[in-house]
Amino acid sequence: MTNLTRDFTVTYAARVDDDKVFKALADPTRRHLLDRLFQRDGCTLTELESELEMTRFGVMKHLRVLEQAGLIITRRSGRQKLHFLNPVPIRLIDRWIDKYAERAGALADLKRQPELEGETGDRHADQAGVPGVHQSRPRRPHR
Repeated sequence: MTNLTRDFTVTYAARVDDDKVFKALADPTRRHLLDRLFQRDGCTLTELESELEMTRFGVMKHLRVLEQAGLIITRRSGRQKLHFLNPVPIRLIDRWIDKYAERAGALADLKRQPELEGETGDRHADQAGVPGVHQSRPRRPHR
């Protein structure tokens, strides 16, 4: 097995708390921080706060939530604290979401099928001769 990062805490994170990950991803500022780390990994607090209109302490609070969720890992390099993206928890949640996305896609296909049949006029032709399916007939006016 190849060890791409050679950092076991990043690649093989301990048990992921899905609730913490969802909470961390729910905030647009935290998603922006993750996007920034995706673009350039290993940023300092000063680099991360430079694009945000909030205090240094506000950014630190957001980074703490991301770190507690396992979405970022920090490393000290001399006097600097570097922040690195950890995509493993997002991949784990992505697998969970994919399970429901497949079903939603199938339901959307089922919904589209009658719409498409209605456009082509073949709706009643498909149901002809099928037991339990009654074709609608025009109603006669009462005399």
